[in-house]
Amino acid sequence: MINSLGIKKSPKNTKVVVAMSGGVDSSVVAGLLKEQGYNVTGITLKLYDDSKIPTNGRQCCAGRDIIDAKRVSETLNIEHKILYYQKKFKAEVIDSFIDSYVSGETPIPCVQCNQTVKFRDLFKFSKELKADALVTGHYVLRRENNGSGAMYRAEDKERDQSYFLFSTTQQQLDYLRFPLGSIKKSETRNVANKLKLNVATKPDSQDICFVPNGNYASVIEKYRPQSFKKGDILDINGNKLGTHNGIINYTIGQRKGIKISSTDPLYVVDIRAIDNTIIVGKQDFLNIKKLYLRNVNLLSDAKCFEKEVFIKVRSTGKLLKSKITIKKDKTVVKILQDEKGISPGQACVFYSKDKLGERVLGGGWIDKAINKNLST
Repeated sequence: MINSLGIKKSPKNTKVVVAMSGGVDSSVVAGLLKEQGYNVTGITLKLYDDSKIPTNGRQCCAGRDIIDAKRVSETLNIEHKILYYQKKFKAEVIDSFIDSYVSGETPIPCVQCNQTVKFRDLFKFSKELKADALVTGHYVLRRENNGSGAMYRAEDKERDQSYFLFSTTQQQLDYLRFPLGSIKKSETRNVANKLKLNVATKPDSQDICFVPNGNYASVIEKYRPQSFKKGDILDINGNKLGTHNGIINYTIGQRKGIKISSTDPLYVVDIRAIDNTIIVGKQDFLNIKKLYLRNVNLLSDAKCFEKEVFIKVRSTGKLLKSKITIKKDKTVVKILQDEKGISPGQACVFYSKDKLGERVLGGGWIDKAINKNLST
């Protein structure tokens, strides 16, 4: 028989590892699988020392979350383990986050966390436990495609998290399962109430887990105080308009906080780490026509890119028609619709549409964004 996870075993003979963050989504996944008779082990990752980072209670993977995951596991009567990945997380996520900001980029640490400690290291640990699948509470669909897993956007597009999972490898996708991809968040909370889980009304995490109250500059100041170096604010013609207190305080598209008087609204249109300058201009100078990507990960073959393809450059953004050219040395994306304020360091995720939905073809990290109104 094929069970609800698409594995050719009965649930009672199927061992699964559930990545339990302490939130309602992963807790419900563990509860549903336990209810269906699976052999469930919950694993929670300890990623950073939250005693040194003040939190507002809206972040994941903090001390409270570990306690919540433990309580859920006790309620469900499933085995629960804690893995201590603080050193790995610091080296591969926090340090990378800081490096990216210092170089003038706008990083997405949640993608790097999925790419490293969650889907790489937890994947390896789950295999060592001889589990048949690693299951998470992400809102994304996994469908079978000629014997391999294919990733699609969730049924609930407002909750879809496929943007954060573009770097998943094919080997990982074949092993992963996402039971919540076909339901709405309201249904998830209803299940949590039905199962009498202590996290049924727990708010969703809002901030980056290691960034207190969304203040990323405070994290960078703690680890790299030397990064707050003053420099020039220039217009697009190179004229000095003012002085900034560190490029890490700015992001592409920013309008507020520039502190430059002008008859027209000014926006940050470029951040140049090489000479420590911020470039500002009118809104038209945020229009992007082309992207150059690095570290591209593909979950499809080349034929998929011969048809109509789309990209997403923000987790909450719309799908944009594009032409994607993939070569060994570089990947170029020509955007066929208007889009503003795309920043290096962000992810560009590829999609196509077919009878099963909107499929994730892969993606990469934005290395350079070419403005329609600037020559470079």
